[in-house]
Amino acid sequence: MTTRRAPSKIIPRAFPGIKPGEVEELIANSQVHAYAPGTALCKENAIEDTFYVILDGEAKVTKIINNTEVRLLKTLRPGDFFGEMALIHNAPRAATVTAKTQVVVLELNKEAFDRVLKHSSSVALTMVREISNRLRENDEMAVEDLRLRAGELAQAYQQLAEQELARREFLSNIAHELRTPLMAASGFLQLIQNKIVSPDELDTTLDTVAHNIQKINTLVNDILFLQEMDLVLPDFQPVDIDKITRRVKDAYDERAQQQSVKLHIKTDRPLPLVAGDAESLERAITCLVDNAVKFSPRGGDVDIRVGTKDGRVFVSVQDHGIGITDESRPFIFDRFYHLEKSDGELFGGLGIGLAITRQVIKQHDGTLDVESKPGQGSTFTMTLNAAK
Repeated sequence: MTTRRAPSKIIPRAFPGIKPGEVEELIANSQVHAYAPGTALCKENAIEDTFYVILDGEAKVTKIINNTEVRLLKTLRPGDFFGEMALIHNAPRAATVTAKTQVVVLELNKEAFDRVLKHSSSVALTMVREISNRLRENDEMAVEDLRLRAGELAQAYQQLAEQELARREFLSNIAHELRTPLMAASGFLQLIQNKIVSPDELDTTLDTVAHNIQKINTLVNDILFLQEMDLVLPDFQPVDIDKITRRVKDAYDERAQQQSVKLHIKTDRPLPLVAGDAESLERAITCLVDNAVKFSPRGGDVDIRVGTKDGRVFVSVQDHGIGITDESRPFIFDRFYHLEKSDGELFGGLGIGLAITRQVIKQHDGTLDVESKPGQGSTFTMTLNAAK
């Protein structure tokens, strides 16, 4: 909509010292327009050739920083002008100007603006002064932008350094974890091949070989599962989580007994089915039980509970072992993070069990919580949605 205001009172505020004749010439070569709130008068990076003087209302000047942040630079009011840089050289707009309220502006195109500057020394002087100020402001913004980018680069470099360290530690750990069972299996196979093992010891020796090969197989499968699970979307079906949990408990009974640890399981009834993928859920629960057994003291207990709360199904695994320190807590679900030693006791593993569990629960739109106190043990609780 086109309207008429009294620009003769506003223009002297924009160009101090302007003569009455120059005011009239400026008005004669321009148009007065009104814009509704939210209208973009100038768009950042656009090639435009219009100069504006605000006669009434307010407009906001914004600029995109670091390709994401929209920063408010200033608010323009009656007497402020903008768009002069685009008239001086053919360059994109440096910022976006949007009507904050209904705004009335005096508009000049490049040709009309050039005519005014030729006959108006006060306008030209004001323009030179304003351009100098804005160039200084742009330099300050550029320096701030560079500072922010330098900080982001430093942070990215730190993250890369941490990832490289984690990669090296992972390769070292996996070499150690694979080498031990490989050497054991290879050594006993050589004894069998060289007929050094007596017939009475053959079954025991073969069991040892099979046990170490199974450790290698489990380790490799865990690594492959962790790497590939993001690429495969499970086909969720109604799953009996109690049955899966008891299967994991039965499978770990023997291993727990070897460490003098007892596994206990309790299930609340009735228990609904959950929506999920049975194989990945079994792997997640296995990781929690394995973690609890590993960090339990000899003669300790691991309590497994399956129940419902607020219409959802949970599985909690509680140990009474070394617990988790405040320093370690933020990293326990990170891939390849693991505790190597505590109070002189060494712990094996690659540090991928909890990472697997977290990723499985995330795929199931569930939650994984931990409660722990150093020296008193830890409780991990996974909560899942009931099947509809």
